[in-house]
Amino acid sequence: MKNSIIAVLLGIGLILESRADIGAHAEQDFRQLSDEYFNYYLKHNPSYATEMGVHTYDDQLEDYSKGEVQASVVFLKGFQKQLNQIDHRKLSLDEGIDYELIQNHILSLLLEFETIRSWERDPNRYGPNVSNSIFPIMSRTFAPPEDRLKSVIAREKQIPAVFTFAKENLKNPPRIFTQIALDQLPGTIAFFRTDVPAAFSNVKDKHLLEEFKTSNQAVMDGLAQYKNYLEKTVLPNSHGDFRLGAQSYQKKLQYEEMLTIPLDDLFQIGMKNLRANQKWFKEVAHQIDPRKTVPEVLADLDKNHPPRNKILSEFRDMMEGIRKFIVDKKIVTIPSPVLPIIEETPSFERALVFASMDTPGPFEKNAKEAFFNVTLPEADWTAQKTEEYLEEFGIPVMKSTAIHEAFPGHYVQFLWVPKVTSKIRKIIGANSNIEGWAHYCEQMMLDEGFGVNDPHIRLGQLQDALLRNARTIVGLQMHRGKMTYEEGIQFFMKEGYQTHANAERETQRGTTDPTYLYYTIGKLEILKLREDYKKAKGPLFTLQDFHDRFLQMGPAPIKLIRRAMLGTEEGLL
Repeated sequence: MKNSIIAVLLGIGLILESRADIGAHAEQDFRQLSDEYFNYYLKHNPSYATEMGVHTYDDQLEDYSKGEVQASVVFLKGFQKQLNQIDHRKLSLDEGIDYELIQNHILSLLLEFETIRSWERDPNRYGPNVSNSIFPIMSRTFAPPEDRLKSVIAREKQIPAVFTFAKENLKNPPRIFTQIALDQLPGTIAFFRTDVPAAFSNVKDKHLLEEFKTSNQAVMDGLAQYKNYLEKTVLPNSHGDFRLGAQSYQKKLQYEEMLTIPLDDLFQIGMKNLRANQKWFKEVAHQIDPRKTVPEVLADLDKNHPPRNKILSEFRDMMEGIRKFIVDKKIVTIPSPVLPIIEETPSFERALVFASMDTPGPFEKNAKEAFFNVTLPEADWTAQKTEEYLEEFGIPVMKSTAIHEAFPGHYVQFLWVPKVTSKIRKIIGANSNIEGWAHYCEQMMLDEGFGVNDPHIRLGQLQDALLRNARTIVGLQMHRGKMTYEEGIQFFMKEGYQTHANAERETQRGTTDPTYLYYTIGKLEILKLREDYKKAKGPLFTLQDFHDRFLQMGPAPIKLIRRAMLGTEEGLL
C-alpha cells in the first residue's frame, strides 16, 4: 500500500511538472511570436514606427502597392496559424491579453485588406498619409535637424511612387471619399510648400538643402498631378458605396473593440443614452434661463466665444487650472508636470479635425513634446462661415475640449502608456478605450465638482455628449443602410443640436470613420466598469486608484481590462 501511494504521488508530481513545462513552453513560444509580430508590424509601417518613437525605419516609407497588400495577407494568415498552435490557456494574465490583442489585430487587418479594401476604395489614403510620414520627423527634435532632414529627404524620394500605386489600386471609390481627398489635398500641398521647409530653416548645409529642395518639389508636383488625376479621372467615375454593410460593421467592432453586442442592441443603447442626455440638457438649459427655449439658450452659449486670434491663448490659460483641480481632488496621478504645446492644427489635417492631441510615442527617448492641435477658421472664409464655425468655440465647450484632449483625457492617458510593461499594448489599442476615456473624463470631471456646478459648463459638456451620441447613431445606421447621408446631417442637427456646418462635417467623417460610436460606447463601458469595481472594492474604493489601475493597463479593449481588474468579462454594458 505504501509503495502504491508513493507511486501515485510520484505520478501526480510528474503530471504537474509536465503541465508546468507546457505552460513555460507556451509562454516562451508566445514571447518569441509577440516580438516577431512587434518587429514585423513596425517594419512594414515605418511612419507609425516613427510616431511610436522607434527610429530604426525613419528613412523608409510604406509600400502602397497591391503586391504589398497580397504579401501582408499571406504573412498574417501564416502567423495566425502559428499563434493558434499555442495553448493560450497556459499564458499569464498579461500575456493572455497580449495574445488576444494580436489575434484580433490580425483579424482587423485581414478584414481591411480583403473585405473593406480602403486601398482600392479611398483616394484619401494616398494624400494625407504622406504628410503623416513627414510630420513626426519635422515636428519633434529627437535628433539634430540635419539628421532629421536626411530622413525627410529619404522618405520624400519614395513619395512619388505612392501616387503611381494609387492610380493602379483605385477602383470605383465612393464619390464622398474622392471629394474628401480633394478637399484635403490643397492643405497637404501647402504643408509641403510652407511647413516642411520652415521646420528646417536653421539647417546650413547647402548641399543638403539643395537635395531637400529637389525632393520636396517632386512631392508637391506629385500631389498636384494626383489632384488633377482625381478631378479629371476619378471623380467622374466615383460611383462606389461608402457603406460597410451590417456584417463587416459587426466584424470591425468585434476585431477592433472586442464588442460582440448585436447591432440592434447597440442602437438601443445609443438611443437610450441620447434621450437621457437630451433630457439632462433641457433641464440644465431651463436652469440657466427658464424663459428661453433650448435652441435660444444654446445660441447664447455658442455666441460666448473668443475671437479667432484669442482661441489658442484661451486654451493655454485653461490648462493649469484644470491640472490643479485634478491634483487637489486626487482624480488621477499625472506622471509629468509638463503641459502640452497648444498650436494650430497642421494644414493637412484641418478638413475633418476640430481638435486633437499629438503625443510623443511610448518608445521616444529624446523628443517629449506633445501638441494640442486646434483647427481655426481659414483666412479665406466668408464672415458668415467664420462666425458659424467660431460658435463651436463657446467657452464652456472649450473647457470640455481641454478636458478631453489634455487633462485628464488623451494627454494624461498617453503619459501613462510608457509605463505599460507590454510592448504590444504600446502599439495596439482600442478606440473605445482611448476615445472612451477622454469622453468619460468630460462628464467625470464635472461630476467631481469642476466648474463649481456652473450650469453653462455642464451644458457645454452635454453638447459634446450629444455630438458623440449622434455619431453613434449616424455611423451605425448609415453603414447598415438604415439612414442616408442627408438624413445623417439632419440627425446631427435635430437630435445632436449641431449647426449645419458641423453636422455636415460630422456626417462626412462618418462615411470614412464608420465606428465612431466608440466615444459613447467606450464611455458607457468605463462607467459600468467603475460601478462594478466600486462594488468589488467596497470601502477601499477611491477614484484615483480606479483611474490609475485603468490607465496602467494601456489602451486595450475594455473587455480585457475588465478581466484584469475584476476577473470577469461579463457585464461590459
